[in-house]
Amino acid sequence: MAWRTPADRSFGAQLYALRRRTGLSQEGLAHAAGVSVRALAYLEQGRSRGPQRRTVQALVTALGLSRAEAGELEHAASLGRPRPARKTAAPPPAAAPDAVGRTGAPDLLPRAPRGFHGRTAELAALARATAGEAPVCLVVGPAGVGKTALVLHWAHHDPAGRADGRLYADLRGFSDTGEPALIEVLREFLLALGMPHSRIPESANGASALFRSLAADRRLLVVLDNARDSEQVRPLLPGGDRCVTVVTSRHRLPGLIVTDAARSVAVDVLGPQDGTMLLAGILGTERVHAEPAAALRLAELCGGLPLALRVAAARLTQRPHWSLGAMAAELSDRTRRLSLLDLEDTGVRAALHLTLQQLPEHVSRLFAHLGRHPGTHVDRYTAAALADTDPAAAETALERLAVAHLLTETAPGRWAMHDLVRLYARSLGAGPDALKRVLDHYIATAVGAVAAAEPGNEECFPPPADFLPPAAVREFGDRSAAVAWYAAEKNDLVLAVAAAHAAALHSRTWRIVLALWPLIVWRVRDGWVPLLQTGVAAARADADQHGESRVLNVLGWVLIEEGRTPEALTHLGAASALAARAGDATAEANALIVLAMAQGSLGRLDEAAEGCERAVELARKADDRTMERLAMQHLARHRADAGKWHQALATATRALAFDDRPDTADVPRILLLMVRGEALLGLGNKAEGITQLDLAAREAESSGYEDGAVRALGALLRVSATPDVRARYDAALARFCQDG
Repeated sequence: MAWRTPADRSFGAQLYALRRRTGLSQEGLAHAAGVSVRALAYLEQGRSRGPQRRTVQALVTALGLSRAEAGELEHAASLGRPRPARKTAAPPPAAAPDAVGRTGAPDLLPRAPRGFHGRTAELAALARATAGEAPVCLVVGPAGVGKTALVLHWAHHDPAGRADGRLYADLRGFSDTGEPALIEVLREFLLALGMPHSRIPESANGASALFRSLAADRRLLVVLDNARDSEQVRPLLPGGDRCVTVVTSRHRLPGLIVTDAARSVAVDVLGPQDGTMLLAGILGTERVHAEPAAALRLAELCGGLPLALRVAAARLTQRPHWSLGAMAAELSDRTRRLSLLDLEDTGVRAALHLTLQQLPEHVSRLFAHLGRHPGTHVDRYTAAALADTDPAAAETALERLAVAHLLTETAPGRWAMHDLVRLYARSLGAGPDALKRVLDHYIATAVGAVAAAEPGNEECFPPPADFLPPAAVREFGDRSAAVAWYAAEKNDLVLAVAAAHAAALHSRTWRIVLALWPLIVWRVRDGWVPLLQTGVAAARADADQHGESRVLNVLGWVLIEEGRTPEALTHLGAASALAARAGDATAEANALIVLAMAQGSLGRLDEAAEGCERAVELARKADDRTMERLAMQHLARHRADAGKWHQALATATRALAFDDRPDTADVPRILLLMVRGEALLGLGNKAEGITQLDLAAREAESSGYEDGAVRALGALLRVSATPDVRARYDAALARFCQDG
């Protein structure tokens, strides 16, 4: 790369000169500014010419620039940013509130709250706080006060419409079930914005940068609900000047006020009059006006907390002939001991108790069992397993609970509880086997998902000795359905592992961990080590060598991917030995393959090859052709890395003969073609070597395997630096960098 002369005043040239002046390396500046080294290199090389203001400001701070230098750098960046096309026709009429959905723009907002009333001052403040350039608005107040309802009501009636989409994420910053991983929230946003799953970076930093880039020239509304602190929010802020971000939290989040000029809107409990009007919006004005004093008393007893008011109204809706005065009397009995500060816990519990009293016994029973759910969302299969019933009956009860405002349908067929409602449900008796049943539901469903997502792989384990089979198990029609289930249930599966471990249900703990292996393979950088360590401990406590070997093997592979090879060697050696003692030839072969990966990364290529040869023998003895082909693929790679071209070519050729799925995108096949091409080049057969590498590259390009495409085209460039190969390599590298 020929660097620009100082006379070049482009952003990249200025940034390069300023960095050199300070004596910082690219790595040093990238770390100080919070950007990736690759992104910084692209900026200096001119591949990325118009970074957003937040990125420029971070670089300015890291470089310690003067105000004049900062202004010049920002001006250069602004010249490189894309400009919207000038309109030649009159603008269209203003979009209606629901125009986002009609035009196909992404809309992740939950539906608008029903029975919303009042909040005139807060809505006006929210409108003011969301005006201007790239505003960040904080909606703050106590739990249960209606922050989310306020924001959703405003969002659904915002006259601006946000023509390019509306994104929403519940950050669960105050939930006892744990927060969603940052990468999961970013992945959902990127998918909604049209980014293919295969192009989404595995790292949170990469995904955050991609999100800012996609948002740069769009008019988006981003709602970040229930944020814990400023740090949780910052990676989710969009990059565009025309984007609006609204954050709800129980905390004031002063950090966002300092760094992002966030504007705060405070939300307090409803006054008595607004409380009664909220009741009227749900029950009807005639019923409330018939008993104005009792309605006012109900609003007072609920402390103006919208959650408590809605629960009370739901119970009254189911009892149309019951007076408001009668309910006020009962509610008075339950809350006499409580102050307003207690309402977040005991006041809501009293109202929920009254609501449950009016529901059929089977619905109340299912509600109590939902309290034993270790996760945050349920579907009809999960609810059926908890309550030991069938999915149809469970779905009917779930819908009845949703009508009573005890559940919220967050997506078609998926329900969630408010935090306070969940606390109440957990205080009810549900029987000793509810947790076992829901864990066994996850085990049975995950086994089916593995079979659909990774056909041809051996079943990981038999069920526990005291397995409680669910009445019905979800069926997966194809791989995409299984992948979608894993993506939707990841957090709940992780929470299920924690619950099983806490209850000392060891045989279930390690099985759920092991059943997650396809998801671990697809998202290897998602921080799986603690979960896998829990699985290893559980398998040991369960005295199951088969299970311990399998979990140790996955743990070793993840550690290699994280660059912790010495730790991986210890675990993989133990996995191989355990599998051998258990007589599990396939597990032993798999452990030897991963162990060889670790050895190869340390330059111990002969040891790695010997291990793979042993794995081939074991897989052949077990008649496992999938494992045999995998072992041969790795054996060929190690032999090529050692320069043993004849052996590498012979092994790769034999392994390619296993290919019986020519129409399937197959990473092992691409890797084998690469080894074959490298071996042919090493033996002096340049023409055929180039042909094989080109074939590997084209299959990688067509299947979206960007890492493989970069590697194959890079090998091609070393022997055939044609303009076509160079262009393909640059394109593949750009896609790979965007993904990573």
